[in-house]
Amino acid sequence: MLSRAAVSAALCLTLAACGGRIGALRQAHDAAPPTAAQLAELWIDPGSEPRDLFWGVGGQRLAPSPSGSYRLDERSDSGFSITYDVTGADGTKWSVKVGPEAQTEVVMSRLLWGLGYHQPPAYFLSSWQLSSKGRTEKEGDARFRPKIARLDHERKPWRWADNPFLGAREFRGLLVMLVMLNSTDLKDENNAVYRVADEWEGAKRWFLVRDLGAALGETGKLYPRRNWLEGFERSGFITRIDGQRIEFDYRGRHQELLAMITPDDVRWAAERMSRLTDRQWQDAFRAGRYDAAVAERFIRRIKEKIADGRALRVSAAGSAS
Repeated sequence: MLSRAAVSAALCLTLAACGGRIGALRQAHDAAPPTAAQLAELWIDPGSEPRDLFWGVGGQRLAPSPSGSYRLDERSDSGFSITYDVTGADGTKWSVKVGPEAQTEVVMSRLLWGLGYHQPPAYFLSSWQLSSKGRTEKEGDARFRPKIARLDHERKPWRWADNPFLGAREFRGLLVMLVMLNSTDLKDENNAVYRVADEWEGAKRWFLVRDLGAALGETGKLYPRRNWLEGFERSGFITRIDGQRIEFDYRGRHQELLAMITPDDVRWAAERMSRLTDRQWQDAFRAGRYDAAVAERFIRRIKEKIADGRALRVSAAGSAS
């Protein structure tokens, strides 16, 4: 069995040399599995009691006030979505994202947390007030993420090809789940590490995928349409199985990472996703303030993909209802 360091070195060297789609990524399965303590930094068994996917990990206690006013501290236009750093009336500081990624990021965060993967608190507001330079204006759809003392965000992200979890099915299962949900931007910069004050969910350090908004739409490398129901319904899932190799209907960034996935990983992830209750699915989309009929169509297509994953069934792309 290869050491994690040896596997990571092979992955990184091959990525640098070939720029993607390389067989060295398949060596992830040969890495030494993480210890139980290491795995708990990425994933813990959520248990038999369904988690509350409406309020999420932060609960109602950490939720932002929809009627409050938030003072602008800083604005950034550098990414796909506009983001703000703001301060609430009670002094809580927030990271706020507006635009089409706001809804999807909250839903995706809820689903991953419901499946046992660490997530920071995140909430969706359809209406809020932004104060700046003596003026207060009403703003629309936004994802609010509180900056709380208990979670210290490390500035350096963890890397998909170099991390302590390469030998863990839970790690590869995370990739499967992201592909199933059409998370189209699998770059390292969307990952985050948090140091946790006191143990929280079994660990004092969390490795997580944080910027999840580019999902639930079409996949592609150049500004694919996210949060797009019809595009999501038309997307496929498994396109080919050849022994231990499996291919997906995925056109997003860093497709080479999917070479780590085997059919057994797909079956494991699909089985885990099938454990979410109907209430949890509905609550996750309610947390993003989706219309009930729209949410039902998203959920129906996801469940079709789950069934394909459990059966390891190659399926044609879905068709919009």
